[in-house]
Parts: sequence; structure tokens; C-alpha cells
Amino acid sequence: MSGPNLHEMEKKILVALYANDNILIEKLPSITNLAIDQARRAIEWLKFKGLVTTFEEEDVRIVIDSGKETKLPERMLIDLMVGRGQMAISIKDFVGFMPFPRQALNAAIRHAIKNGWITKENGIIKTSGSFNELSDQEKLLKKISENNVISVANLNNDEMKTLEILKKRPNYVIEKKEKKVLARLTENGKNVASTLNTETMEMTVRVTSELISSGKWKSSRFSHIDVGADVRNYPFGRVHPLIDLFNEIREIFVSMGFSEIDGNVIQSCFWNFDVLFTPQDHPAREMQDTFYLDGGIRPNPPEQMVIENVSKFHTTEWKYDWKKEESDKLVLRTHTTPVTIQYLASHSSEELMIFSIGKVFRNEKMSYKHLMEFHQVEGVANAKGLNLRHLMGLQKTFYSKLGIKDVKFWPTYFPYTEPSLQSMVYVEKIGKWVELFGMGIFRPEVTHSIRISNNVLAWGGGLERIGILRYGLDDVREFYDNKLSWLRNEVICR
Repeated sequence: MSGPNLHEMEKKILVALYANDNILIEKLPSITNLAIDQARRAIEWLKFKGLVTTFEEEDVRIVIDSGKETKLPERMLIDLMVGRGQMAISIKDFVGFMPFPRQALNAAIRHAIKNGWITKENGIIKTSGSFNELSDQEKLLKKISENNVISVANLNNDEMKTLEILKKRPNYVIEKKEKKVLARLTENGKNVASTLNTETMEMTVRVTSELISSGKWKSSRFSHIDVGADVRNYPFGRVHPLIDLFNEIREIFVSMGFSEIDGNVIQSCFWNFDVLFTPQDHPAREMQDTFYLDGGIRPNPPEQMVIENVSKFHTTEWKYDWKKEESDKLVLRTHTTPVTIQYLASHSSEELMIFSIGKVFRNEKMSYKHLMEFHQVEGVANAKGLNLRHLMGLQKTFYSKLGIKDVKFWPTYFPYTEPSLQSMVYVEKIGKWVELFGMGIFRPEVTHSIRISNNVLAWGGGLERIGILRYGLDDVREFYDNKLSWLRNEVICR
């Protein structure tokens, strides 16, 4: 162990500890000429090799209470009497000019009598000849003040008793407790250290051009390099794991022939609800579920023909009076579909495959599985002859590229798709089937309103839900806790 298995920094630490057992780690640099980081690193290496152990001690320190008067009330009492030339005075008269509260006067008289500085009889206090000497409390305060801070371990028994009295008096001293880490050799460490000497400590650790050109390297001794030592971890900035996931999903969609679209987070109720065949009295449109905005300009106003088509379908199919003023209200989009449907409306004559990734907003209570704002991904395909089999095939291909193999589909209901399905994926880690994306074929009431005659396939869901499965989290809020240890250590490639 004393040979090449020890780094020169380790040897210096061993020699220092062999000569001075139980050393405060912060003192090692002054003994070994190492930087504090080098000393700490060497200590960790030696602990791993079983040569050194560390332990904590609590150091209790006493300081003067910041901004407080260090002169005790009993000394102020004596100084006032002497200054006024009154060696005897009634307590009643003294109250008239004393510079501290009556309660402090009682304490001052009590401590002055205990110190033998005064006597009290029939309400009259008289000075004694011993008041020129400092009391034990004054001596301790002076000692603390001169040293700024003093360790309790350095006080003798009498000073400890005095300190206990001072601590009971408010606003004079403060007790501060600090943890100290010390190092000492194990038995094996002592055996290894006994074979070392200070001469072996001085070795060349850096190769320079001057050392090589002068030939001095031939007579120099070089320290060993531990190629198995841990490399220092530098906290470089990196992309958030969720952004990594978003980019991966983008690559999957592009590889499947889809193109990305984007749109406003502020939408009118027309694009967010009405065109998607959601009736104006649907519970999802209430304030409890949706963030409404006051004022503002309606983004992307629809064509009059589209408004008339939507109004007709709502009136005839849902059988109520559709109101344009309700459709003009502004909301923070509750899903990314209003962006999709606007794109389809402006490209109604084209066959296309598009996707979008964006933030959506729901007026929901925050919990381990719900956020008020989160990210949603949506894929849409518009072409002749598309059917439910194509939709399920696209979903399985998408999931397989994410590494999810076990997928099944359950029937469900959405206002703007028919038929509608819910995709379920099996998660081996928890041994359960988990609900993931909603999917379906847009209803004719939706597609005919924007002049599309083909079947339009659509699917989508929350990206944070995929992230929870990908990164093995139990709470969706952990993505936004800004916990640096997780952000820095989460692997990029899984």
C-alpha cells in the first residue's frame, strides 16, 4: 500500500496525520502545502482504501450579541453613582435619572450586592470599596470581546459557571454551534504511514518544456497518476430532459412522413370548442375547466361560410340556439386541436400528415398527475380511404419508435371524433396497463364544416405523461421543481 498505489497527495496526508492525530481537515492545507480541495480529495481516496477515517465534533462558540452594550447594568449603576459623587443614594431618587428600565435596575442591584460592590438597607444603596475590581462576568465578557469569538472548550470550570449565568441574562452573549470534521488514521493507516517519510513527499508533478529541454527530467522523480480516480464533475448546462423527449418525438413524426405546425396559445371559443362540435353548454367550457381572457382581438377569425356551417350543425344536431357572441370569447387553448383544425381549414383541398407540440392550459387542481399548464402532442392525417385500421397502425408505429411494444385500444367518447379510442400501453416497471393517448376519426360535423370530405385521423395526449413513464417519476410536478441533482444526473441516452 505504501508503494505506487498511493498518490503523493495521499502520502502527504498520511505523514501529517501520523505526526498529528485527529486533525481538523481545514488545517491540513497549512501542514501539507496542499490546496483545500486537494486535501479533501486525498482524504476521500484514503477513506476508500481504509487508511483514514473521519468524524464530526460539535464546536460551541460564544460571541458578543451584535450591537448590544457590553457594559453590565451593575457596572452602569456604580459608574452613575461615582460620576455624580453620590456614594449613597435612595433607590427612589436613583429611578429619576437611571438610563435603563426598572427591571434592569433590580437586576443591577442584585448582581452588585452579589459582587460586594454595594450594600442595601431601608431603600438606600451604598458603594463598597471593592467595586473597582472586575466581576467574573465582566472578565469573561472582556475575554470574549478581545478575541471576537471564544470556544467553550477553551473555558475553565469557573468560566463555564460564569457563562451559564451570562446566558441567562438577555442580549449579552450568543451561543453558536458549528460542526467540525476531523480526520485520523486507522490502524492500517498508521502501519502504512510509519513507512513513509517527508523526503518521499517532494516529487515533480508537472512536466514542462524547460524540464525536458534541460535534461533535468533524467534526475527528477515523478508522481504516479491514478487513472482510475474519479474525475471531477463539472455542472455544465444541458437541455432539460423534457426538451430531449420533445425533440425525440419530433424526430419520430418526421421519420413517419409528418410535418410540424404551430399556432397561438390564445384562441377563440369558436376554434377551441364550436368548430369541434362541442356544444356551448358543455361542462368543459365552464370557468372551472377553462381560462377565459378579457378583451383582446380574436386571432384567425373564421370565414363566414365556416361560421354558418358550424352554426347549422349545432342547431340541427344539438338542438339549441347557437350564439355567435359565445364563440367570440377568448380562452387559453385547452388542447392543440384548434391549431390543427385551422390548418386543415386553410388546406382543405390537400392530403397531408401534420403534427404539433405545444403548451395547453386547464383550470384544474394541481396534483401528482395534473398540472394547470402542460404540453400536448397531436398527430393528424388527411387522405382518401383512411380508416380506423390505419389509425391504430400509425399509433402502434409511433409507440414502437418510443420503445413501447405492448399496446391495446379501448373504445371511449370524445365530442369531435367518432369512432373514438383510448390507447393503453403496458408498463413493466409497475406491472399495469396505463392510459396514454386519445384517438379517433373526426366527425363529419367537424370535417364538413371546413369543407373536407375525407376521413381525418387524429390522436394526441399529454407529453408529461410519457415523460413520467420515460424517466420513472411518481409526480408530474418533479419536471418543474428545478432540482439540479436530477437535471444534471438524468441520462441523455437511455
